[in-house]
Amino acid sequence: MRNKITIPPNNLASIKKQFKNSLDNKLDLMHSETKLPEILFITTFPPRECGIATYSQDLIFAINNKFTKSFAIKIVALESGNEKHIYADKLYAVLKTDNPKMYVELAEHIDENSNIEIVLIQHEFGLFRNNEADFISFLKLIHKPIIVAFHTVLPNPNDQLKKQVQEINAIVDSFIVMTNSSAKILENNYGVLPEKITIIPHGTHLVEHSNKEVLKRKYELSGRKIISTFGLLSSGKSIETSIDALQAIVKEQPQVLFLIIGKTHPTVFKNEGEKYRNSLEAKIEALGLQNNVKFINQYLPLNELLEYLQLTDIYLFTSKDRNQAVSGTFAYAISCGCPIISTPIPHAMEVLENGTGIIVDFENPKQLAEQVILLLGDEQLRKNIAANGIHKLAPTAWENSAIAHANMFEKISDGNIKLQYKIPEVNLNHFKNLTTPFGMIQFSIINQPDLESGYTLDDNARALVAMCQHFELTNDEGDLEYINQYFNFIKFCFQDDGTFLNYVDKEKKFTKQNNENLDDANGRAIWALGHLISLGEILPTGLYKNAVLTMELALKNVSEMNSTRAVAFIIKGIYYSNLKHHSIQNVLLMQHLANKLVQMYKHEAKDDWQWFESYLTYANSILPEAILCAYLTTGETIYREIAEKSFDFLLSKIYRNNSIRVISNKGWHTNDEELNLEKIGGEQPIDIAYTILALSKFYNVFKDEKYLEKMEIGFSWFLGNNHLHQIIYNPCTGGCYDGLEDKYINLNQGAESTVSYLMARLAIQKQLNQKDGSENIGKIIVSRKSKLKSSARIESGEL
Repeated sequence: MRNKITIPPNNLASIKKQFKNSLDNKLDLMHSETKLPEILFITTFPPRECGIATYSQDLIFAINNKFTKSFAIKIVALESGNEKHIYADKLYAVLKTDNPKMYVELAEHIDENSNIEIVLIQHEFGLFRNNEADFISFLKLIHKPIIVAFHTVLPNPNDQLKKQVQEINAIVDSFIVMTNSSAKILENNYGVLPEKITIIPHGTHLVEHSNKEVLKRKYELSGRKIISTFGLLSSGKSIETSIDALQAIVKEQPQVLFLIIGKTHPTVFKNEGEKYRNSLEAKIEALGLQNNVKFINQYLPLNELLEYLQLTDIYLFTSKDRNQAVSGTFAYAISCGCPIISTPIPHAMEVLENGTGIIVDFENPKQLAEQVILLLGDEQLRKNIAANGIHKLAPTAWENSAIAHANMFEKISDGNIKLQYKIPEVNLNHFKNLTTPFGMIQFSIINQPDLESGYTLDDNARALVAMCQHFELTNDEGDLEYINQYFNFIKFCFQDDGTFLNYVDKEKKFTKQNNENLDDANGRAIWALGHLISLGEILPTGLYKNAVLTMELALKNVSEMNSTRAVAFIIKGIYYSNLKHHSIQNVLLMQHLANKLVQMYKHEAKDDWQWFESYLTYANSILPEAILCAYLTTGETIYREIAEKSFDFLLSKIYRNNSIRVISNKGWHTNDEELNLEKIGGEQPIDIAYTILALSKFYNVFKDEKYLEKMEIGFSWFLGNNHLHQIIYNPCTGGCYDGLEDKYINLNQGAESTVSYLMARLAIQKQLNQKDGSENIGKIIVSRKSKLKSSARIESGEL
């Protein structure tokens, strides 16, 4: 049933050449002769229209998009009766659930296939109705680890149902359920051991959260208050409850429009046609609500569905099924920022607490109307509920669901599966959204830039470094506009006394915060200027000369600076500047500053404490990196020795069990105590980024593969290899979350974290390019003519 692909040896070279500019294809080719372990999904699958099919498609896409060279997913599609679908994806097999013979044949194929490591079955009792015995016999014939994901867990089962689940329990290795209540029912009503149950919530889509009014205009809904519900229609949805409530709602809010999104469930349509929809339409007409209700009788594409949900002011979930364990529609609505009113299904009872939504009784239109009217009249309350819901469901993003499933596969495989995270494409969207013509805004509320937070030299200096990295890799002429903006911001902060101020408000005025210690900000500005100067060969001449002049002025007053990290940043700035603009005076200044670090190191270092200070705090990696930069510029071997010893010491403190945990602001580490691994949370993206930048530099000097390996491990922290096993980088927006806490992620995507991620990502890309032996992978080829044109625009002041 499987298609084996072989590559003739004489074609291998041409294939390598064809795909050399694609990282994913290149990795695939490297491993084409190595069979990956396979995970066999047994599930309904699109184009079949059902919730489990959509769920499986989203989950498989997320897993494949999250991991590479780890395992391969194969699909067995479930069909029943006369169903026959044409699948876009290649299948391992189709299983007709009402054909006993096919169960036996499939089980034999699974057992014979040595590549199949795990069988994962997406289970709903209705899928195997009247064939439960065949299904259980099928499980008994498989001699591979089996996971069953229960989409429905019914409480208070009758004897027959209880026996079926207990028979399944006796065979399979693990269960997945989506709520805590489902886990408790499995444990208490069916006798499943808790250690056999894994809770992985229903996945939700990451959403960029577009402007609600813009979306309403797009769908010609301006001026309307939108209430919506979606999903495949059936009487269990109890949409008539919402229509009955609408009578009272429109008296208070006549501009309300209720969107009923979704076609009739295929099984319902097969058995009774459009009987239910027709009954709803009759009720609407009888109540005179034709202008307040709109049916969207389609199975909408995902992007369109998510836009409808984002323009929704209130989402209604009125299922009358008391035992409905979970709802994907419910989860999608919350992730899109919909304030939700729901009946008390178990999923809702778990999620809609502490201000994340409103619960109403089953089939109670009066209560529903009261709550809708309340919410429509209070915009701030709707915003609060929406924000709370987004934060509550953030861990359920499909990316996090993929990580949870993959970790489970790795554990069950007993070492046969080794996870490797796929490196996302570079995405500058949020980076650029944070940038105004004046500079980069400091903070963001979720992914919406918060202009009230103003600007900082710190953020704009780092942004300049990141954009210089990007320009060096891509030669994208569009980068020059941003480089010029961040450079101009640095000049704006430069004062007559040769120092920089850091904090600027939205009115472009310096704030009272500039009374604080500004040494680190001054050091970062010099680092950024040096990085800009290092690109002199590809910069417009005027920009390069201006940067050199600003750098020289900024260095006049730094020789007496004592802030450890400020000194390190300045050394890095001089190192980069000297790559293009050689200055004996600057090198002597670097030596003076580097010797300060050497003296600090000699004063503090002991056999078990190879460090510059008596504690490890923030931005630790820049200290050994700076000393290494001093060695590269001066050739002084003492710098090299201290750089290597101190960096290896730091790495021994922050790398554990194939993951990184940087020193947390929950508690610095001092030389008179054991490193407290119990202190978790407070990890910042900037510390991960600085570590990756340092690792890149150390690898370039020492060519020790351990540094590359640690770069990959460190970068995987952003992708989910952290103590919460959740993403820190948001691939939907291109932003990075502001911090990893003990039990949650700070979802705001401010400048520091977003720029830090980008610096780390571009450092990884540069190493990938160098390792490949081609500096042109991923480059945007820009003609000399276009570069000269862009240079001329900057020289003239147009940019």
